[in-house]
Amino acid sequence: MKKEDCYLLGKITRRHGLAGNVILKLDTDQPELYKKLDSIFVEINGLLVPFFLEKSSWSKLDALNIAFKNSSEALVDQSLGKSVFLPLTSLPKLTGNQFYYHEIIGYEILDENDNHCGVIRSVNDQTAQNYFVTNLDGKEVVIPIIKDWIIEVNRDDQFIKMQLPEGLIDVFLVPSKKDE
Repeated sequence: MKKEDCYLLGKITRRHGLAGNVILKLDTDQPELYKKLDSIFVEINGLLVPFFLEKSSWSKLDALNIAFKNSSEALVDQSLGKSVFLPLTSLPKLTGNQFYYHEIIGYEILDENDNHCGVIRSVNDQTAQNYFVTNLDGKEVVIPIIKDWIIEVNRDDQFIKMQLPEGLIDVFLVPSKKDE
């Protein structure tokens, strides 16, 4: 399994108890979708290694207590602190204005008048306000991801139409005048 064919599910943070269980901290808005996992891919030395699960139960709202099949101390030690992935094919298809961040890379952003506002290079979800990082006329433009601003997500033509506040794009493109 290649990493580009997978998405990050979370991270194995620590041991749990003496029976070889570990805690998998989920990085998702819908942890309930992952209650019945059969297997996961753990990134070890840059490779995705399949781990099969014997059982899992909730530790917290966003963390699973998991036990590996054929578990050993070495297997548990090898998994600690490692990122966990699942295949992209396991994600449910989204429709309408919902989207996964990985699927909209390369999409064009249009305003409500169909003006080009950049092409999405990446999505920053590491801050309180998630945002698109786009490239417009060779300059980096940051557009907040606000659900109420999204008018349309067109998967066929790969664009997202948004109702952007007046002047938002100009902040990044128009040179500022110094106060006199």
